Amino acid sequence: MLWLNEPARWSEANGRLTVTADPGTDFWRTTSYGYVRDTGHVYGDRVDGEFDLSVRVRGAYGAQYDQAGAMVRVDDRRWLKTGVEYFDGRLRLSTVVTLDYSSWAVGELPRGTTEVALYLARRGDSVEVRYRADGGERELAAVVYVPPAQTVLAGAMCAAPEGEGFEVSFRDLAIVRRPQT
Repeated sequence: MLWLNEPARWSEANGRLTVTADPGTDFWRTTSYGYVRDTGHVYGDRVDGEFDLSVRVRGAYGAQYDQAGAMVRVDDRRWLKTGVEYFDGRLRLSTVVTLDYSSWAVGELPRGTTEVALYLARRGDSVEVRYRADGGERELAAVVYVPPAQTVLAGAMCAAPEGEGFEVSFRDLAIVRRPQT
């Protein structure tokens, strides 16, 4: 496992990665806001071909846009991030797809959600994103194009664009490579 933009404070023990997202960090490209940020934190592995990624996320979100989840990244212009984002005073399911420009979709999470499990499956030219809020039913969030035959960095992601940073824990992070066919 390796870091992209290693945070100042983090630890790993007993299947739990605990990170304090540095303030002023984010992943975003141009759309609507006009800026490019590539400073969020990703802890993951380089993966060729098809794989499954799963992780459980729980955070002390509190500032607008505090976010934590998973990322699949070809490079700084082509990536997917998905997970929990604190937006307009509550937790939401957030998915950003970036192919030169970022596109953002926000979904509702049940009020009072404390933990979200994410399940990403890369097959061919796509990544299927599913999630489960507090042990509920597994739901489809998105099917996203990711350029095929490209090595990606896949793993846990967090960022704190506007606040002073926040602590998040990732449990049971697993990346399972699928056999090449």
